[in-house]
Amino acid sequence: MTRLIVICGATATGKSGLAIALAKRLHTIIISADSRQVYREFNIGTAKPTIGEQKLVPHYLIDVCEPTETMTVADYQEQVQQLINSVPQSCSLLVGGTGLYIKAITRGMKIPRVAPNLQLRSQLQTLGQRQLYQMLQQVDAIAASKIHPHDAVRTLRALEVFYITGFPISQQQGENPPTYPILQIGLDCNPDELNQRIAQRTEKMIADGLVDEVRDLCNKYGLNLPLLETLGYQEIKQYLREEISLETAKQDIILHTRQFAKRQRTWFRAYPEIAWFDANSGNLLDDVWRTIEAFLLS
Repeated sequence: MTRLIVICGATATGKSGLAIALAKRLHTIIISADSRQVYREFNIGTAKPTIGEQKLVPHYLIDVCEPTETMTVADYQEQVQQLINSVPQSCSLLVGGTGLYIKAITRGMKIPRVAPNLQLRSQLQTLGQRQLYQMLQQVDAIAASKIHPHDAVRTLRALEVFYITGFPISQQQGENPPTYPILQIGLDCNPDELNQRIAQRTEKMIADGLVDEVRDLCNKYGLNLPLLETLGYQEIKQYLREEISLETAKQDIILHTRQFAKRQRTWFRAYPEIAWFDANSGNLLDDVWRTIEAFLLS
């Protein structure tokens, strides 16, 4: 019987290392649940598993898109579902910190397959958020009730789906949970320990060549590539443009990563089905393994 084990949690909690150790014991694959690791060439700043690590265990949904392409949640969901249903192993590992990716799989989110329409978005954005939200209230009151009046991204997406399909996004959403058993394991530690992990990882990224990686990406794709506006890349880009010092860029990465990790922790804590483990525990692997053994025998 197909089973799925999820390893989730905030950034820098050691998910990848634990997943590799577990995958070797289970003789199975790792499916990435990271919204930036799907893109080629974005390696150091996304903490992508190294080539050596990927040789230890087969990894999927890494390096599957060009930086100029877009991997939508619907695209991701479809590819992961195909993988889970096709791999010969009876158990797969889904590993990462992108909560929406994980929710799309574990809850079976129904996602409208509507690609971003830049021309429509540009036309709508000229109206301003206040008017857009009023429009959404008129065409999809249910969606509007779940979206904050100042949430421009979700308001725009809801209107985009309505005007392209002719149906409210609220009628196209919902959940269709998978029938196979799922075990969700979360890694966490106290904020001070997590801050230390983040600082250490940032130092390692700089030492491993993050500045050169960002410089090469800027030269190849230009400064306006959306991925270069994301965490770690935006700050180094500011340094390369001589807007800030490298030390300031590093401290900004640490600060922004802490803020991001806080949001991740809040997201995952909302799901009671996640079994939590201390990322700094000396017995982490054994403790998690006992939980997995019980799951596999159930």
